[in-house]
Amino acid sequence: MEFDSTTPIYIQIAEELRHEILIGALDEGDQVMSTTKYATTYRINPATAAKAFTALVDEGLLVKKRGIGMFVAAGARERLRTTGRARFIQDSLLPVVEEALALGLTPNDLIDAIHTHAQNAGTHTKEH
Repeated sequence: MEFDSTTPIYIQIAEELRHEILIGALDEGDQVMSTTKYATTYRINPATAAKAFTALVDEGLLVKKRGIGMFVAAGARERLRTTGRARFIQDSLLPVVEEALALGLTPNDLIDAIHTHAQNAGTHTKEH
């Protein structure tokens, strides 16, 4: 993981862990790297990693087991999917639909384009 200089590191760590949970790289019940391990691996202050973990605990994505470590919470992936879907529709899809309608595309044009892209994407991922 490389950090960019524009976003606070703790936010980048939290986003990376959210992504790993969302894609299934971290499953419910999996232990996550300790704050000390994060600090030594990425050469950051342990408090920075702890701040990211605290945010994820507050969101219900991680649970702390005293003396053992941090673990992915039950239902974490589904929580991320639910909030991600709502945010995607509001922030990404609706503006695109509005622009498409302004350009004269019909809802059926959009549906056809989505179906075509999804079929091509499915074929593309199966080949690789």
